[in-house]
Amino acid sequence: MLQAGMATTESRKTRLGHWLTDCLIRGAIWLMLRLPFDARRRLAAFLMTRVVAPIGGYRARIRENLALIRPDLTEAEVRQMELAVPRSIGRTLAELYSGPDFVARVAREPLQGAGVAALEEAHRTRRPVLLVTGHLGNYDAIRGGLIARGYRVGGLYRPMDNAFFNEHYVAAISRIGTPLFPRGRKGLADMLRFLKGGGMVGVVLDQAMGDGAMLRFFGKPALTSLSPAEMALRYDALILPTYGIRRPDGGFDMIVEAPIPHSTAEEMTQALNNSLEAQVRAHMDQWLWTHRRWKMGNRTG
Repeated sequence: MLQAGMATTESRKTRLGHWLTDCLIRGAIWLMLRLPFDARRRLAAFLMTRVVAPIGGYRARIRENLALIRPDLTEAEVRQMELAVPRSIGRTLAELYSGPDFVARVAREPLQGAGVAALEEAHRTRRPVLLVTGHLGNYDAIRGGLIARGYRVGGLYRPMDNAFFNEHYVAAISRIGTPLFPRGRKGLADMLRFLKGGGMVGVVLDQAMGDGAMLRFFGKPALTSLSPAEMALRYDALILPTYGIRRPDGGFDMIVEAPIPHSTAEEMTQALNNSLEAQVRAHMDQWLWTHRRWKMGNRTG
């Protein structure tokens, strides 16, 4: 009984903490949305860099990941990344909460890359497609841009631990486009029906998944979900690495790389990791270096 009471108290404290955190987030978002699109991105970048990152321990986590993956960086370069990465996170958050303004921006950007023709052919023939990306640039840019072009694109997302924040976050990304599928049994079932019906689904692959395979990312072991590759093999779906890379002028490079050839789920997923790694190396400041991407890999390698 004592343990149950302690658990209930802890749960209440956690819920209260989530509520208070969400109140602050809602206030910042309300203020941000009072501004024009580009100004709100600048404000969100400032708040994330100067307020959230220091309080949330982002800088220490960025430094830790860079020490593991890029020990060749100078101290000055690491300090620059400690500012640049939260700045990119803030801009992404502002864009995700800017629905119509964000979609209008990405809708006018041309698709580029070796996979564009295959994507267009799949759209014409209603072949299932998995659009695989990572937390680089804005991971919803391709989804928003394709929906604006008339493509049927859904998104798979992982619900936030903070239920208060998750409620308005899902509402925000729904304004970019629907359908959206939460990770879990029902969300997966709905997503598979949509995919088998000739839909396209955007998937973010660069999170450490407990049920994933231990593959390589930046030369280190990293748990990676095999699900996108397994679904591609099961449903004869096209699987495309896609990226929305932010440019200095405020626009996006909408990149669709060549399809990943069907082989084994492990080989295909490693190819997706390799694709993302190459893009991150080219745009170091736009990836989410606050992720605990190698948290299991650190123990074994």
